[in-house]
Amino acid sequence: MNDNFNKMDTQQSLEILNSYNKNTLMETLQIEFVDVGEDFITAKMPVNSKVHQPHGILHGGATAALAETVGSCASAFFLNDNSKIVKGIELSINHVKSKKDGTVFATAKAVHQGRTTHLWEVKIVDEQHNLISLCKITNIVLDKISDKK
Repeated sequence: MNDNFNKMDTQQSLEILNSYNKNTLMETLQIEFVDVGEDFITAKMPVNSKVHQPHGILHGGATAALAETVGSCASAFFLNDNSKIVKGIELSINHVKSKKDGTVFATAKAVHQGRTTHLWEVKIVDEQHNLISLCKITNIVLDKISDKK
């Protein structure tokens, strides 16, 4: 499914994915990619006061940022085309369980990978594999525009 994955090992893939986090929201939220396979990408995020809403539980916005990060990075990684860029155009998320502390894990799996749009399902679970949130992200695939004039 992905020539990019086949040409490198998991560790190399994770190093590349995590290199994009520097000086971004992902670094602020401490999102770290921890696994990649032929048809999925998984990242983790700590749940602590930095990502809480006022009632002391995981903020839905932080969860959404995690889901969009994993889904968008999965599109770009599996697309494996340096002449294209990927941008999220729709995110839908259902929160089914709250989380006060610990770690959540987000795994993106492709539902559809077309020429111009990708649809990903992102499941966010806790350390015991309890479902925290279920997300759907739609990405658009665009031609990269050169900055050269």
